[in-house]
Amino acid sequence: MDTHIGSLDSCKPPCNDVGSIPNSAASAVQSSPTPAHVASCDSTLGRHLARRLVEIGVKDVFSVPGDFNLTLLDHLIAEPGLNLVGCCNELNAGYAADGYARSRGVGACVVTFTVGGLSVLNAIAGAYSENLPVICIVGGPNSNDYGTSRILHHTIGLPDFSQELRCFQTITCYQAVVNNLDDAHELIDTAISTALKESKPVYISVSCNLPAIPHPTFSRDPVPFSLSPRLSNKMGLEAAVEAAAEFLNKAVKPVMVGGPKLRVAKACEAFVGLADACGYALAVMPSGKGLVPEHHPHFIGTYWGAVSTAFCAEIVESADAYLFAGPIFNDYSSVGYSLLLKREKAIILQPDRVVIGNGPAFGCVLMKDFLEGLSKRLKRNTTAYENYHRIYVPEGQPLKSAPKEPLRVNVLFQHIQKMVSSETAVIAETGDSWFNCQKLKLPKGCGYEFQMQYGSIGWSVGATLGYAQANLGKRVIACIGDGSFQVTAQDVSTMLRCGQKSIIFLINNGGYTIEVEIHDGPYNVIKNWNYTGLVDAIHNGEGKCWTKKVFCEEDLVEAIEAATGPKEDCLCFIEVIVHKDDTSKELLEWGSRVSAANSRPPNPQ
Repeated sequence: MDTHIGSLDSCKPPCNDVGSIPNSAASAVQSSPTPAHVASCDSTLGRHLARRLVEIGVKDVFSVPGDFNLTLLDHLIAEPGLNLVGCCNELNAGYAADGYARSRGVGACVVTFTVGGLSVLNAIAGAYSENLPVICIVGGPNSNDYGTSRILHHTIGLPDFSQELRCFQTITCYQAVVNNLDDAHELIDTAISTALKESKPVYISVSCNLPAIPHPTFSRDPVPFSLSPRLSNKMGLEAAVEAAAEFLNKAVKPVMVGGPKLRVAKACEAFVGLADACGYALAVMPSGKGLVPEHHPHFIGTYWGAVSTAFCAEIVESADAYLFAGPIFNDYSSVGYSLLLKREKAIILQPDRVVIGNGPAFGCVLMKDFLEGLSKRLKRNTTAYENYHRIYVPEGQPLKSAPKEPLRVNVLFQHIQKMVSSETAVIAETGDSWFNCQKLKLPKGCGYEFQMQYGSIGWSVGATLGYAQANLGKRVIACIGDGSFQVTAQDVSTMLRCGQKSIIFLINNGGYTIEVEIHDGPYNVIKNWNYTGLVDAIHNGEGKCWTKKVFCEEDLVEAIEAATGPKEDCLCFIEVIVHKDDTSKELLEWGSRVSAANSRPPNPQ
C-alpha cells in the first residue's frame, strides 16, 4: 500500500520544466501511438482525469456533488465519452461503482471532502474485500490551505486534513493527494494504473482549485497504459505442476471447486479448461457462483458445507483429493467452521501461490499459468462425477399452492428460476436471498453477483444501479429483503433517472431474517413500510416505473407476466408479502452453525 502526497506549497504556476518518467511498472506507458496534442486551454487536470477514465473503460461515473468537487465535476461532464450519474448519497455511489466494476472490470465514484469521503468508506471497504478496482475520487481542500493552521468546513474542526486519508489507507491499495500540478499527472496515472494492476480500490484526492488550471504535463491525450504483466517463476511453476499432477493422478475420486478469487486471477477460462481436460466433478463455492458455467457437463453445484446444493457436499467431502481454486474460507463460507475437509487432501490455489496438502508450497506461481500447465499433465478421471450421477435425485417441487394461499418463498423462487436467461443477471442481497438465489440454476450467459465476504446489507440497491448501467444488454433481477432495502432505498430514484429496466423483488417478511436465525431479539423487527407506495412516490410520474404488491401465487404470476410483457420497458418493483418465519432450510441450518461459532466461550488462559 502506497500513499503519495503532493507538495505542501501552494499551487505553483505552470512551468516548462518536465522531469523524467518515473521508473514504475504500474505506471509504465506505451511509447506509441503518439497521443493527440491538446489545446493549451484544455490542458487541464480535470480533462486529463476524465480522459483517463474513458481510456480505461469507464463510461459512467457515480457522484454526489459537494463544494470541493464541483469544478472537477464540470470537467467530467464536459468529456463526451463520460456520463455523470448523480446518486442520492455517497454510500450508494460507492455501491454503484462496485456493481459497475463487476460488469465492466473497473468503476469510479466522485464525492466531496471528508463528509463525502467518510460516507463512501463502507462501500470502498466492500470493493476491497471483493478485489474490485474502484477509483474513488474526492474533491479536496484548496491547495493553499495545506500546511496552514486553517480550520475548514466538512472537517472535525482540526487543522489536520489527513483524517480522511488515514481512513482510506487500510481499504485502498494506493492513495494520492493531489495538491500540486507539477506532480498531479504522475500521481493520478500511478493511482489508476495501480488499481488496474492490483484489482483493488484506490483513493485520489484533488484540490478544488486545480482541475481547471492548464499545465504542460496535460498537453496531450493520455497514452493507453501498458501494464507490465505479472509472470510466474518458471521453475516454481514447473515444480508446482509436477507436484500437483503427482498428487492428483494417484487419487481415486478427485474433485475441483472454484472460489471467488478466480475473478481477480482472471483464471475462469483456465479453470474450465482444466475441468474439460481432466473430467473431474466440478463445483463452486457460494461466492464463486457465476464465475463457472453451470451448464458444464460435469458441474455438480455449490459446495457450502452443510448447506450445499443437493448431493454436492457428499461428493466433495468424500473425495480423496480436492483442488480449490481461489477459495476464501471464512466463518460464513465454512458454515461456522464446520466444513468436513482435510488439509492433507487439498490443493489450495491462490492467485499467485499453490499449497499442496500439508506442503510443499510454491510462491510466484500465477493461477492461470498453473491451471493451464496442469491440464496437460492430469490423467482423465470421471469417478467423482459418475458417483454424483449415480446418487443424484432431482429436487422436488414446492407443494402446490391452494387458491389464494399466502405466497411461500420457495414458490417465489420457483417462478424466478423460469425468468433467468442469457439476457438477465441476478443480484442477491445479503440475507435469505443468498441461499435462495444460490439454488437457482444459471443458464449460459446469465450474470450473478452477491457480496459474501463483506456482507453489507443494502449493498444490492447501489450494485443493481451500477451493474445495470454498465450492462445495458442484460435485465437485472434483484432479490432484496425489506431490512436491507430500508438502508439504501433512495437510489431507486437514480435507476429511474437513468431509464433502467431492472426487476426488483422486494421480499417483505418484516425484519432482519438472517439475523433472527443467528440470534433473535426484538431488534430484528423493523417498521413495515408501504414499499410499493414509497417507490410510486419516488417515481412521481417521471420516467417509466411499474409497481405491484403480491400476496399469493396468482398475484405473482400476473406480476411476472406484466414485468416481462407489457411493462418490460419499465423499472418493475414487485413487493412480495411473505410470513416472517418463511425461510429456506439452508438459512436455518447455516444460522444455527454460525450462532454456535459466534458463541464459543473464551479459550482458557
